Amino acid sequence: MNLFSAAFIIFIIALLVLYYTIFRKKQWVCLLLFSIAFYAYSGISNLIFMAVTGVSVFMGGIWLMRFSDQYHKIRKDKSIDRARRKEIKAAFDKKRRMILWTIIVINFGMLAVLKYLHPFFEGFLIPLGISFYMFISIGYLVDIYFEKYEAEKNPFRFLLFVSFFPQLIQGPINRYDQMKEQLYGRHTLDWYRCKRALILILFGLLKKYTIANLLVHEIANILDAPTEKTPGSAIVFAILLYSAQQYADFSGGIDIVMGVAELFGIKMMPNFRQPYFSVSLGDFWRRWHISLGAWMRDYVFYPFALTSPMQKFGKWAKKHLNVHFGRVLPASIANILVFFLVGIWHGSQWHFIFWGLYNGIVIAVSDICAPLFAKITERLHINVKSKAFYLFRIIRTFIIVNIGWYFDRIYDIRDCFLCMKNTIFNFQMSQLDEFLGPILKIMPTKAYVIVTVALCIVFADSVIKERGKDAITLLDNRPLVLRWLLYFGMIFMILESFNFAVDAGGFMYANY
Repeated sequence: MNLFSAAFIIFIIALLVLYYTIFRKKQWVCLLLFSIAFYAYSGISNLIFMAVTGVSVFMGGIWLMRFSDQYHKIRKDKSIDRARRKEIKAAFDKKRRMILWTIIVINFGMLAVLKYLHPFFEGFLIPLGISFYMFISIGYLVDIYFEKYEAEKNPFRFLLFVSFFPQLIQGPINRYDQMKEQLYGRHTLDWYRCKRALILILFGLLKKYTIANLLVHEIANILDAPTEKTPGSAIVFAILLYSAQQYADFSGGIDIVMGVAELFGIKMMPNFRQPYFSVSLGDFWRRWHISLGAWMRDYVFYPFALTSPMQKFGKWAKKHLNVHFGRVLPASIANILVFFLVGIWHGSQWHFIFWGLYNGIVIAVSDICAPLFAKITERLHINVKSKAFYLFRIIRTFIIVNIGWYFDRIYDIRDCFLCMKNTIFNFQMSQLDEFLGPILKIMPTKAYVIVTVALCIVFADSVIKERGKDAITLLDNRPLVLRWLLYFGMIFMILESFNFAVDAGGFMYANY
């Protein structure tokens, strides 16, 4: 269901009316019914995979909680001696680990089969949002295992948590403890909240349709089939366009779904925080796809870094190398593992694996060499607190990120290295106009004006947020005429964009 289609608009209006009227005392039931209907619209068969995840994780959570409750009762029984209590705990822990890992293997095994075997089946599409609801579910199960909170006992309420339709499109990866009160509580219609939600949706549509969709073909015409004669200057130009396209597509989609959720009084986990103002690659990944980064940190990075072998390795490094290496080496290895897994999550193709390893290795080297970098800046008498150095760090990070986009966007790994070679040894700035001329003539000048204006709006919004201010609040304080000129201007640009990019496709992360 296209987010800018008549079907989706009717779907949302019908849901809003029923949510705040007939179902006002059971709003979660209304959300559940419409979420299942939304997912069924993407393909009835897709419900089978969601059912497997939902049922297995729900039952797993119940079993884990029961074993925990049984053990805690036994622990309070003073008639049982300490040795026997220890044996019982070991037995319960073994059962709980078996439940946890069985369900994890079933679900991630299913995800792996669907993601990595689908190229062999013509016409087969990965179920909508399967990675997102699976990550959400497994995160919930791990939290139950570590007794962070009690398991949900109502299977239909749990199904709503898994199937809540805005998060199925491309995230974010929500957490149960942050969502349960919002999903199952009662909400009243609040005009100010709805107005903010609609502005957020409008802003997301602007990003998606006037930037991402209008740039997709120009990027493809340069990067899909590069040759030895493709000038490096054109490749760099396309990569820069891709950095704008990907951000606009992904963050635009997140803005839309966040706005849709807020219409129903539900605030989902944020997923972006001005990533192109980052001062390091690590900072970038704390600002880009925040919910995935947090999930990987809590359920992969820390569990791996804190394993006995990693702790022993850290102690060895501290003893034989120095305190700094003892602290950062286990974390560096964990970071490389995390980004390797993120690369595989994007796809089994080699370019994604290289992209993941590139990010993990750069962050690891940065952490390991931090004392060396500090000494260099000290020797060069660089004021690390100056605005000039801050700007330098932003530009440096932007360049490092865009090098990574070579691996992300250029789908053939041989083409990727060819483009890197041309960028360094065959830049040919003088040939840029000649090479881009035929490509840029595909769309009229009006389309590029729309892209440029939209980019300026997005940049202005990012600057305002980076300064710790809220753009919508600032806009509310402006004259009514100015506000509506901006709103109608954005709507006009969105509608105009359909004349130039009618077949640009859906959201990039919709089938992850």
